[in-house]
Formats: sequence, C-alpha cells, structure tokens
Amino acid sequence: MLKTYSAKASEIERKWHLIDAKDQVLGRLSTRIAGLLMGKHKTMFSRHLDTGDYVVVINAEKIQFTGNKAKQKLYYRHSGYPGGFKSVNLETLMETHPTRVIEHAVKGMLPRNRLGDQMLKKLKIYVGEAHPHQSQTGPVAAKKEE
Repeated sequence: MLKTYSAKASEIERKWHLIDAKDQVLGRLSTRIAGLLMGKHKTMFSRHLDTGDYVVVINAEKIQFTGNKAKQKLYYRHSGYPGGFKSVNLETLMETHPTRVIEHAVKGMLPRNRLGDQMLKKLKIYVGEAHPHQSQTGPVAAKKEE
C-alpha cells in the first residue's frame, strides 16, 4: 500500500525565476506568476504550505492588453472617508504605477488568507531591465522565462 506524500516546511527548496513582461498579455502572464508563487509546478505542492518560488518581473511598463482594456478597465479604491471612492483607468495607472497593475492581477489569483500574503511577498516587480536580485537569479535564471 502506497502512502500519500506530505511536504514538510524543512524540505521546501525555493528557486528564483526571472520573467520579462515585455509584449506579454497581462492575464496569461499573471496566471503563470501565480502558479510559480504557489508552487503548483512542483511535485511536492501542498495547499496548506507555501511551497512556491521567488519571481522577479522586469519591464512591467511594456506589458500588453487585449481589446479596449487600456481605456475601459477601471481600478477602484476607497479612503474610508465619506466621498472617498476613487477610480482610475488602466491607461492612467500604467503611466503612474505600472507595477501595481501586475501586482493587482496576481494578488487576485492567490489565496485570500495569510498564506496568500506570504506568497505575494515573494513577488518582485520592476520597471525597466535593472533589478537588485542579480545574485539570486544568477546564470541559471538569466535565460529569462518566456
């Protein structure tokens, strides 16, 4: 009789993935990132443990959108004060804070609990090619996932 394997926190090995967002569609990129953060690509994946890897995303400002999303898609927030409801469209948000667009999309695909917060902390998003994680990604991840 085979026993079901259960991953232990001490056995988890984390890798670094470098992803170039240039000319990639937001939704498809976000699902790939969310899968890497959760660890769904690993055989030891467990829902109750954070088995995922670190993900570094570069060129966040060069991401693509399908349809008329740039003009029509809205992001909402509320300050908590009366009349504090604000909305901004995708095009404006990309001009001011392009990293927030990817972060918002990925956050919506992660679990809504402390584990999801822990996974999101392993996501690093940067505008342009430069990032401070050169030593972690190294020559193994330098090939850039496409």
